[in-house]
Amino acid sequence: MSTIRLTMAQAVARFLAAQKTDIDGEVLPLFAGVWGIFGHGNVAGMGEALHGVRERLPTYRAHNEQGMAHAAIAFAKASRRRRMMACTTSIGPGATNMVTAAAVAHVNRLPVLLLPGDVFANRRPDPVLQQIESFSDGTISANDCFKPVSRYFDRIARPEQIIPALQRAMAVLTDPAECGPVTLALCQDTQAEAYDYPESFFAEKVWTPRRIRPDADELAKAAALIRSAKKPFIVAGGGVLYSGAEQALADFATKHGIAVGETQAGKSSLAHDHPACLGSVGVTGTGAANALAEEADVVIAVGTRLQDFTTGSWALFKDPSRRIVGLNVQGFDAMKHSAQPIVADARVGLEELSQALQGWKAPEAWTAKARDEKTRWFEASARYTDPTNVELPSDAQVIGAVQRTSSPSDVVVCAAGGLPGELHKHWKASAPLGYHLEYGYSCMGYEIAGGLGVKMADPNREVIVMVGDGSYLMMNSELATSVMLGRKLTVVLLDNRGYGCINRLQRATGGESFNNLLQHTNHVTLPDIDFAAHAASLGAQAMKVKSIGELEDALKKARGAERSTLIVIDTDPLIATDAGGHWWDVAVPEVSVRSEVTAARKDYENALASQRVGD
Repeated sequence: MSTIRLTMAQAVARFLAAQKTDIDGEVLPLFAGVWGIFGHGNVAGMGEALHGVRERLPTYRAHNEQGMAHAAIAFAKASRRRRMMACTTSIGPGATNMVTAAAVAHVNRLPVLLLPGDVFANRRPDPVLQQIESFSDGTISANDCFKPVSRYFDRIARPEQIIPALQRAMAVLTDPAECGPVTLALCQDTQAEAYDYPESFFAEKVWTPRRIRPDADELAKAAALIRSAKKPFIVAGGGVLYSGAEQALADFATKHGIAVGETQAGKSSLAHDHPACLGSVGVTGTGAANALAEEADVVIAVGTRLQDFTTGSWALFKDPSRRIVGLNVQGFDAMKHSAQPIVADARVGLEELSQALQGWKAPEAWTAKARDEKTRWFEASARYTDPTNVELPSDAQVIGAVQRTSSPSDVVVCAAGGLPGELHKHWKASAPLGYHLEYGYSCMGYEIAGGLGVKMADPNREVIVMVGDGSYLMMNSELATSVMLGRKLTVVLLDNRGYGCINRLQRATGGESFNNLLQHTNHVTLPDIDFAAHAASLGAQAMKVKSIGELEDALKKARGAERSTLIVIDTDPLIATDAGGHWWDVAVPEVSVRSEVTAARKDYENALASQRVGD
């Protein structure tokens, strides 16, 4: 057997550079690069190794470890999980900074390879700088925090252990069902140790997606269930986009006359003007989609986890005899809530399910209802998003301005707070992947870093990041990275002076405004933050506008800019779209001295009666 002597870190770098992916006949590197912030736990080992392969596997420097991992995750999502990135950090805070991002990837079923430095395997210098010591277990390090948020975890204490570890990592990262974050904790002394590795370990490997075909029995049972339906309804999740199943979904919905509601991850599966597309479903759903969901007797859930925002905390589907068909590549999701499963790839599953339903179509009256509800919703949505001259516009009015100045190929990026709900209802997605929301983990701070990852995945599309002042203050450093890398973003910052979304929720559950908006916090002086000046100090072009009209002018200028632009506009923290939507289970205190809480508790108990538990 022919071998080559390398350090463990050099073996990692060389192996990653040899992994390829075939996308529509074009062979590309599977790993588009490595994000790295170096410290004593990885600079000598991984730093030296990555320098050696920098022409084949580029290394990108970020400003925050969580931010760079968010960028890597967004890159994978925008690449339909066909390409990915790795992230390396030092031991200690650099490593644990990535734990939140690992949770984002885990929830959203997105591939990212995390390579944090770890303690010395030989333990001679223990405790080393930044080492967490367990008083009861000598095998534990800070990196054990990654275990519950990793699909696969390994600690590499000997150089030869990296061979099976990387092979297992690739099996997880490229598996459509098991896909998620992989953490390989690299003991810092082991990174520098040499071993005679088989040359075959570094042979080029081309990965293609596995498309699992449905089981014949599951398919037949699901088809029979759908044939019995009088009011079928489709919920399209992120799995539709990961699979590239948009056309299959459009064909299925058209052929069988079934309307489609989209989750946050599934939005842009259908163009907004497709006859079957009723837009968002659930807590932040359109009036059209929710009207059909409430009456549906069979719900066809395609590529969705059916989380509580999608199901209205399991109170949305009101037909007491309704059944679910779960079409999902992961059996764990396909079988939720006593669903009839079809464990299969979304595209193949829809195609074969359509064949099994040959000649069947939903009743015309049901399809006509969907058309009517969609017309009514579009009319309602326009009232919320139309231009205005008010001093403090709503989020929806800002969204309307962004929409009017956008192109069909643009990508809008957002994450936590009130904006995702307003975007879910009102944004008109025209092209697949044109709507990029992180709402599985709802992680504040994802927005700008995520926008950078999207731009790296598809540099030919305009990327518009919408972010609140709260999320911007949590993480804005990758705005500087976007400037440094020449990856232009347009960032629209809506300043409502606090956490407006949670303030509204606080009041809706009977509470007094407290500790959310800046004016209601414990303070000596209220900050008057100049976000434009801050963004300019990071190297971005920046401006503050005073009206919707000025915002539209600024957005047009930003489109022609050569580097990232941040546009700030003050907004009203109290206004949200009250059309559409659905109840969400947020527990209200049973006892309180506040009469408002007591009243909210009664409403809460009434709403609980609509929940479907255990089915």
